[in-house]
Amino acid sequence: MAEQNGDTAGPAEVEAADEVEQLRAERDDMRDRFMRALADAENTRKRGERDRREAEQYGGSKLARDMLPVFDNMKRAMEAISEEQREASKALIEGIELTMRELLNIFEKHGIRIVSPEVGEKFDPEYHQAMFEAPVPNTKAGDIIQVMAEGFMLHDRLLRPAQVGVSSTPG
Repeated sequence: MAEQNGDTAGPAEVEAADEVEQLRAERDDMRDRFMRALADAENTRKRGERDRREAEQYGGSKLARDMLPVFDNMKRAMEAISEEQREASKALIEGIELTMRELLNIFEKHGIRIVSPEVGEKFDPEYHQAMFEAPVPNTKAGDIIQVMAEGFMLHDRLLRPAQVGVSSTPG
């Protein structure tokens, strides 16, 4: 009689309730997997965007690094020109200077800037490479005493440290 009044559930009702509970658990699992897939897709999109930006900014770093000796050699050539040579070969030297300016303009256009320390500045291992140490009067240990080659940055990354000589004289 109790079954007819609805006080206890029959086997079909128990089976239906179990099935509903199983479907809810399956739905919750699918929702969780869907949310994880969405998050994963968003992370992949962001990573792809970051990789694209980095490739755009730093993709030419190998070429840029390979161009630095060209700059160094041209600078040395210009520094070696005497006044007599300057007068005798004015057009040639103007051409070399124009080429140097163009190279620097291209560097600037592509985010390459010169790291040019001055004698007397403090040595900074993030931007400078010590090529030698020497005791020099009237300097403190760690002061730059000579600049052999400028360094270069590509945006916010170091392409090549400035090559410097450093004082070993105790302060």
